[in-house]
Formats: sequence, structure tokens, C-alpha cells
Amino acid sequence: MSTESKRGEGAAEELGGTIKKVAGKVLGNEQMEAEGKAKELKGEAKQDAAKAAGRTEGKIEEVAGAVKNRIGQVIDNEQMAAEGKAKELKGEAKQKANE
Repeated sequence: MSTESKRGEGAAEELGGTIKKVAGKVLGNEQMEAEGKAKELKGEAKQDAAKAAGRTEGKIEEVAGAVKNRIGQVIDNEQMAAEGKAKELKGEAKQKANE
């Protein structure tokens, strides 16, 4: 499962928990409210975990791209350097998207 889908799953769970929490509060049902809060927090935790995984994936991609870029420059291979730079930038973007 991709980090994006895990983030979406966490967001959906958080929203469901929020709805259940509010319904419990409106109905005066403390157990329902507590269950909703727990589900809300579980959803937030899933999102945070997915974001951390995305940042890690992005960093690995950035470093691999930087290495390929540098090697391409050293051996005077413009295509390799360009591919490495593209991968490096993609990794940076993935990290920013998961902040």
C-alpha cells in the first residue's frame, strides 16, 4: 500500500472518529464520544506514520539521485547526470509533500 493511500486511510479514519465523537457528545453518550476520540487519534497516528515513511522514501531517492548526478558529472555523462538530478529533485519534492 502506498504512503498516499495510507495517508488517505488515516484521514478517513480520523474523520469517522470525529463524527462519532461529536455524535456521542450531542447525544450525551460518553462511551461513544470516547470511542470516537480514540478512532480520531488512531487516524492521526496512521497519517503521521505514513508521512514519516514518505519522508524516508524521499530522502533515499534524493540521496540516490545525488550520487547518480555526481557520478554522471565525474564521468562526463550528461544523461546520467540529468537523470540523477531529476531523481534528486523528485526525492526532495516527496519529502516536502510529507511534512
